[in-house]
Amino acid sequence: MANISAADVAKLRKITGAGMMDCKKALVEADGDFERAKELIREKGLAIANKRADREASEGAVIAKTINNNTVGVMIALNCETDFVAKNEDFIALANTILEAAADNLPDNIDELKAIEIDGQSIGDLITERSGLTGEKMEVASYEKLEAAQVAAYIHMGNKLATLVGLNKEVDPQIGMNIAMQVAAMNPAGVDKDSVSEDIVAKELEIGREQARLEGKAEQLLDKIAQGKLQKFFKENTLLNQEFVQEGKISVKDYLKKQEPNLTVVDFKRYGLSN
Repeated sequence: MANISAADVAKLRKITGAGMMDCKKALVEADGDFERAKELIREKGLAIANKRADREASEGAVIAKTINNNTVGVMIALNCETDFVAKNEDFIALANTILEAAADNLPDNIDELKAIEIDGQSIGDLITERSGLTGEKMEVASYEKLEAAQVAAYIHMGNKLATLVGLNKEVDPQIGMNIAMQVAAMNPAGVDKDSVSEDIVAKELEIGREQARLEGKAEQLLDKIAQGKLQKFFKENTLLNQEFVQEGKISVKDYLKKQEPNLTVVDFKRYGLSN
């Protein structure tokens, strides 16, 4: 049997990120062969990750950044099971590694993102490996990219929520940041009424009709009342028509016009761990 020293264990721990006891056991089983020990740790990690596949991963980190002179933004959510792991430096480092890979490659979807290789290993495998080391399920829960004349990225304190906002022209970056913070705070359903999904519109109309019915309104008036409630919904839940929270009494649309003629939002992305 090979003589396993504390230095050997520490070296393997630095390479793999596994716990000291796991590293010692792997080295003993591998008879001191570092490459075999690394493989044993990875195999153990895969087995643990597979066992955790059906668990709920509702904690994690949501982070975003802009590139190409603020004309492109990317955002990723890496989820795990507990807040303890979400705050771990290694977990946050992995999330940032994935974000940087997204920024460098601009994949079209999560599957393409997970297929990107870093030092010969796919992001999907990196996540599985880290999942095995922590004993928690991990997954990329969201990936978004946004291109516009100017993009702002905002990460809420604690990495629990992030937003991207695209503007139609280049302006002071703080303007875009203000709107990105608005999106984070108010969670709009769309940029304006035309960008609200048909499913949401149908749902709001049905809610409006049912509310009017419960209030005892005549059946022939239900559709008209529901349309009125829908217009109120658009005012309160579409970004450009919402009250601008930093000033109040003016809409986001009016705030933007005050900053620059014809300035508007072309798109936004928002993801929070409570979604």
